[in-house]
Amino acid sequence: MNLIAAVDKKWGLGYEGQLLVRIPEDMKRFRALTLGKVVVMGRKTLQSLPGGNPLAKRTNIVLSRRGNLDQEDIIHCKSLSALFEVLARHRPEDIFVIGGAEIYSQLLPYCSVAYITKIEKEFEADVFFPNLDEDEAWFVEDQGEMKCHQDVGFRYVLYKRQGQGAK
Repeated sequence: MNLIAAVDKKWGLGYEGQLLVRIPEDMKRFRALTLGKVVVMGRKTLQSLPGGNPLAKRTNIVLSRRGNLDQEDIIHCKSLSALFEVLARHRPEDIFVIGGAEIYSQLLPYCSVAYITKIEKEFEADVFFPNLDEDEAWFVEDQGEMKCHQDVGFRYVLYKRQGQGAK
């Protein structure tokens, strides 16, 4: 299973339910990597999407104990066991965890690849991603060149879990 996230210098993910910064090139990359794939998210992440709607041309799975998310184009799982039952029907390389912080935290132990956009700036954040640079289970497989969007530097970093071969 994969995960994909954009983090600032302190591994901040968001503030008050929103992304810290919108980088069009990163959004295009997110779309290209997840199109036709399975995306797993929490209820708050779903609500933060445009119109609170699921992402088009993807299998949208929402992990949330709360409420009844009987929205069209959403598979609602109320527990990890229910989620893993649904995910068993898909190839692990086609599954992307897309947030938020609580979902990343719960599913990180099950992920083998992390697509991280590292933003070279510190923002005010109220939710954070675990720092993979300080986690012995993860290593940098590849990192791209520094890019810039409106004076905000960023780079794509591919992390792999120790003991996991290239896919």
